[in-house]
This record gives sequence, structure tokens and C-alpha cells, in this order.
Amino acid sequence: MSETKITIQETTNNTIIKYNSTSVLINGGSYEFNNIDEAKNSPLAQQLFYLPFVKKVFVTANFIAIQRFDIVEWKEVQEEVREQIAAYINNGNAVVNEQTTSKKQAIEVYAEVTPNPAVMKFGTNKALTQTDVEFKNIDEASASSPIAQAIFNFPFVKQVFISDNYISITKYDMVEWDEVYGEVRTFIREYLAAGKIIIKELPKEEAVTSAENKAVKPTIALEGTAAQIVDILDEYIKPAVAGDGGNIAFRSYDEQNKVVSVILQGACSGCPSSTATLKNGIENLLKEMLPNQINEVVAING
Repeated sequence: MSETKITIQETTNNTIIKYNSTSVLINGGSYEFNNIDEAKNSPLAQQLFYLPFVKKVFVTANFIAIQRFDIVEWKEVQEEVREQIAAYINNGNAVVNEQTTSKKQAIEVYAEVTPNPAVMKFGTNKALTQTDVEFKNIDEASASSPIAQAIFNFPFVKQVFISDNYISITKYDMVEWDEVYGEVRTFIREYLAAGKIIIKELPKEEAVTSAENKAVKPTIALEGTAAQIVDILDEYIKPAVAGDGGNIAFRSYDEQNKVVSVILQGACSGCPSSTATLKNGIENLLKEMLPNQINEVVAING
């Protein structure tokens, strides 16, 4: 396995900093530790609490966020902490000792129709991932997500999209959802209840989408209008489309032509109403909130 890279990302709260990881740190969900006693199942968090300025540690599948006390500024210590986290992970140590008991968890899974007749949303009370992932076929899923790989074993499954607490599945036209959704729901519930791995490795971007259709996750912070667009998408648009089992990811902003490019995922991809959503919903909202900055919103995969 390649070496894990840890990068530093500032947040809107100047007491909190994020350390992003190129490898998966835990199997879904998240953990929050307020002191060293709460961190008994996380050797890394315990180690971090020995640093006198560490106030709180938050662990997810692909990043560790740390809140500091006011006795230091992050610029004075952030690189030292990054090196400590990277060394710990690359020595093969567990970030969190997750429970591996045979006792099944109480998992609920419910099926919901979406505006896209080819897509069914399967919501759950278990946190699945901190990073949205989409798989177009079983080969893409095999390297990254055992649950997606298993779902592709249903012959009617065309695509799988996994978000924070739901899975959206796109089917081929060979069956109707009312014929098969119960079987899929039962499978997902039993898989999650058994505590099996959801995502074992974050997919390489080029493996998930073609070079022309990549959603951008910039290594540097966006600025200006592009940053404002992302904020609006995150606050106003994504929660609404997530309710329908979909996702819209920012790709780019052409400042000269004032054109926003996005990626449609999950139930939004291939949805008959997606064009109306883009034009009547997203485009109008962005024009209203960013006057004279937006001429058009286009989906580069729809």
C-alpha cells in the first residue's frame, strides 16, 4: 500500500484545523473526543491529547480535525502535528480501535423513490462515509467499496452512489423497482448490521469519472466567486438534492464567460428533471445570490 499523505486545510473556525488523509482512516461514521479519557479506543487521539494545546479531536473516514486552546496559534504548531499524524498512520497503527464483535447493530434501512425513475434511495441510521463516492461498474467498486461491489452482484444494478447516510442505486430497465427493492433493502440492512467494511480505500478520481467529467476537489482553497458558488451549493442546494438521493458537485467556474460547471451524481445523474432543476433551481438561485456573476449553469455529464 502506498504511503499515506496528510495535508493541512484551514477551516472557517480559526481554532480548528483539518488534516486530510489520502487513505481511509476508519470504516464509516465519525468519532469525537473531548478529552483523553473519552479517547480510550483511539490511540492516535490519546497521543494528540498529550499535546498541551489540543482541546478536541474529531475523526472521520478521510480527515482528522483538531481544535486548539488559545495558548498557541496553529501556524506555530500545525506542521509538527501533521508530521506526527503522518508518522503514526504510516507505521501501520490503528487510528480508532473499532468494535469487531459479532453482535449485530440495530440498523434501519428504508427505501425511497426519487424523481429519477431508474434510481432508488436506500437511507439508513448508520453513517456510511464522509466523502461522496460514485461507482459506474463493479470494477470501479472492487478496489474501493466492498458494499458497492456486493450490490453490483444484483444483475439489474447499473450504478451505485454512496453518501453520508444513504445509498442511491441506478437500475437497468430489465426490472421495475417494486419487484426488487425489498430484496436490496434487506441485503443492505444485513450487510451493515454485520459491521462489514463499507469503504476500504477512497477511489482514485480518474477511476470514478472520465477525465472530462471530474468533480474538482481542489488542493488549494477556492477564492472569490468560485468559493461563493461552492458555499451556496453546500448550504442551499446539496441538502435538497440529497433528500432525493442525488448530489451536485462543483467542477469549475469560467470567470470570463460566467459559466458554472457541475457534476450530477446519484439520482440526479440521468434524471429527466435534472435540466429543469439546473435551470429553474440552481441557476436562478446563483443568479439571485451572485448578481452579474452568473450567466449559466451547465452539467458536464448531463
